[in-house]
Amino acid sequence: MSQPVSHSVSQPVTRSVTRSAPPSASPSPRQRETPERTPELRAAARRLSERLTADAPPRAIRRRLVIAAAGALAFTADLPGTAHAAGRIGGRAIATDPFTLGVASGDPKPGSVLLWTRLAPQPYEPGGGMPAGKVSVEWEIAHDARFSRVALRGTATAYPEFDHTVHVEAEGLDNDRPYHYRFRTGGWISPPGRTRTAPAGTARLSRLRFAAVSCQAYQDGYFTALRHLANEDLDLVLHLGDYIYEHAVDAYGGARALAGGPLPGHFNRETVTLEEYRLRYALYRGDPDLRAAHAAHPFVLTWDDHETDNNYAGDVPGDDDVAPEEFLLRRAAAYRAYWENQPLRLPQKPKGAAMRLYRRLRYGQLAQFDVLDTRQYRSDQLYGDGWQRPGPELEAPARTMTGAAQERWLLDGWKNSAARWKVVPQQAAFSRRRDRLGTDHRVSMDAWDGYPAARRRILAGAEAAGVANPLILTGDVHVAYGFDLKQDWDDPSSRTLGTEIVTTSVSSGRDGVARPANWTGLTRANPHLRFYDGRRGYVVLTLDQEQARADFRTVSAVTVPGAPVATAASYVTVADDPGLKPV
Repeated sequence: MSQPVSHSVSQPVTRSVTRSAPPSASPSPRQRETPERTPELRAAARRLSERLTADAPPRAIRRRLVIAAAGALAFTADLPGTAHAAGRIGGRAIATDPFTLGVASGDPKPGSVLLWTRLAPQPYEPGGGMPAGKVSVEWEIAHDARFSRVALRGTATAYPEFDHTVHVEAEGLDNDRPYHYRFRTGGWISPPGRTRTAPAGTARLSRLRFAAVSCQAYQDGYFTALRHLANEDLDLVLHLGDYIYEHAVDAYGGARALAGGPLPGHFNRETVTLEEYRLRYALYRGDPDLRAAHAAHPFVLTWDDHETDNNYAGDVPGDDDVAPEEFLLRRAAAYRAYWENQPLRLPQKPKGAAMRLYRRLRYGQLAQFDVLDTRQYRSDQLYGDGWQRPGPELEAPARTMTGAAQERWLLDGWKNSAARWKVVPQQAAFSRRRDRLGTDHRVSMDAWDGYPAARRRILAGAEAAGVANPLILTGDVHVAYGFDLKQDWDDPSSRTLGTEIVTTSVSSGRDGVARPANWTGLTRANPHLRFYDGRRGYVVLTLDQEQARADFRTVSAVTVPGAPVATAASYVTVADDPGLKPV
């Protein structure tokens, strides 16, 4: 155990320091079992509905009022507030190890990184087994793994209102340097983590190496891919969504068939309330492979749908039987739990049912990352969702995946950037995917195929801004793809505008196979599809001034632990000459 560290008092997020795939089977429209609604949620929704329907304003006005009112209500009557009224308790009053969920870092900037942990001696219990008081947590960052050369140290407060999570914005570090970090309270010291700051904006990097991951359904199998990811030599990891799944997890962890005893019964229902979302993050972060990946690399995260509700769109729930005001209360709970349990900075802290997750990170003059949110602002899916035959309503110019403000932010950011590679981490498949040849083809209403006008605006904006090397990174579909972005999807010989790399799932969909049942139909119908593999894993991308390389890493199984990892294929796209080529 290390010696006590000196400290200075800080707030929950602190800068104060002491310096030293489409499925193989035919998909179905959205059909889901309605989650159980708690009396508190029903009562809150009823009160809100009564307030908003008194004068029966037009539907569009009502929806705006619902969003505003749900946001305000979420932090007053039915979700914990941030008054910090609880008294302070000493760390030595915690009888068992509170660092059961490990540590994490994220959103690296030049000379700065966000550090995260949570105090939870009994993580599978509501409240994590912590008393209802605030706790001082010391933190330190060192140049070496033995913590003999400490660079920064300080103190943060773990508040019960934030489920005793800790977010520390550590500043004043060197640019583009690896660091080791840890936390301490009372006599307990957290496991160590390793992170890395971003380079200065003017830096001319020779190389950047990072990974993309997504879709880690606990009940579908082990996070073996993340254990291998922890051992990769990376600058950062991009998590593209579906970090948790809201679906029920049975007593034995579904496909995991847990031998260590049954899980508590409160996991065996769909998440709806703030407490249920918090418990679900505890279940996931209890996985040793996920903890290892977070401890090894800084993460940059964005969400998809399952962090809240399957296939929701903006303020429209995935289940049509749920009222908008009720869903927005649920969304507020989901967003709050997401921020609490991820290494995200203060600007991402939600305000009721809204959370600004899209943001920009720069890695010198080599790469710019424009992290998108394609869930919170999108138009509702048409034709019942799922894979459907396209119709004329899809072409409506008003249909959006990002919302107008985020779309302008993305296009303006390209105009003002000199970065060699414009990287866009986002959620849904961007390139056109038809399930078969012929006029009776179907496309996914949940992907960018359901929003073709929005996709055209993005590609036209990239051309207008002179973006020569757009690189879109995608999750969601539980398979790995490599696409060329075409100027004309119907003409394979038309100009290639950029590249899309789709990472497969960590575990969702269970084991998978190299060639899913629809492999032939999909590859024939989409000649711009250069690579397709249905196994689990992740993608490692290496950027330099000349090319971007994608190594598709796969594991043979996730329903049993310990499967080896292998490189299924490697492709490159040359700077200023886009188009995937096998290595």
